[in-house]
Amino acid sequence: MTTYQTAGIHHITAFVRNAQENVDFYAGVLGLRLVKKTINFDAPEVYHLYFGDQQGSPGTIITFFPWANSRKGRVGGGQVGVTTYVVPTGSFSFWKERLTKFNVSFEQTVRFGETFLQFEDRDGLKLEIVERAAGKLSEWAFGGVPVDKAIKGFGGAILYSTAPDQTQHLLEHVMGLHKVGQEGLYARYASTADIGNIIDVPVQAMEHGVGGAGTVHHIAWRAVDDAEHARWRTHVEANGYHPTPIVDRQYFNALYFREAGGILFEIATDPPGFARDEEPDALGEELKLPEWYEPKRTVIESLLPPIEVRVLEGDK
Repeated sequence: MTTYQTAGIHHITAFVRNAQENVDFYAGVLGLRLVKKTINFDAPEVYHLYFGDQQGSPGTIITFFPWANSRKGRVGGGQVGVTTYVVPTGSFSFWKERLTKFNVSFEQTVRFGETFLQFEDRDGLKLEIVERAAGKLSEWAFGGVPVDKAIKGFGGAILYSTAPDQTQHLLEHVMGLHKVGQEGLYARYASTADIGNIIDVPVQAMEHGVGGAGTVHHIAWRAVDDAEHARWRTHVEANGYHPTPIVDRQYFNALYFREAGGILFEIATDPPGFARDEEPDALGEELKLPEWYEPKRTVIESLLPPIEVRVLEGDK
């Protein structure tokens, strides 16, 4: 019998409203690299922005659809409730000072013996930072964030489920995560990677959330390559879920299915990555369109608001 184990999170995708505010927060405040500037393939008048480490490695990528007139969402069941970032050990004081400098209020909390700084972005998306030794240091420095304090990538996520027992069963018996244990209100699962690998699930069912700005649309899990990806689709279907056909997302292939707790899961391939259409030292600099949209580039560019990656005033 083949054992299926995802290495961990590939990326997380969320909705926000203002594209420039989104860039200012994730690149300007958090110091991530804008690794790809493209469009929502289903709504080309909307950006699809990708932020991660220096090359947009799987396990570091958060992506956004900035929809200017979108409704405000409500974080709740059927969503990623909190996206966790991991930073080097010893850098908490730096991040407390940085969040304070940019008027980002935060709270300190403890789960499974780890301390987390919890805060929200400008749209109310729930984030947290945890220190861990595992995972290589980022090589990307920007604004006031040096490499020795920079976010390494995801620490993991908290999944808000409307059916937590079934979500936990899926994580362990379909996705191949290992149950670490249960403490208080949370169960913890771990995958094999050294980042994007720790998933906490509240054991009590959560009231349904409402999609919109400030909420996560889906969480994507890693597949090694196209061949394994195809096997994942068969495996997921054999376990009673209903995956979509495999879709070409230019920088990875994707399939989607909704799990019993309401959360939209994606499985995405590690290759080909973001350097397929830009040089590694120029990632995110140009608007990249799939070939079927190239004939409409002038119109598409006219509909998109101008954005720039800029060092914020507090770092000048």
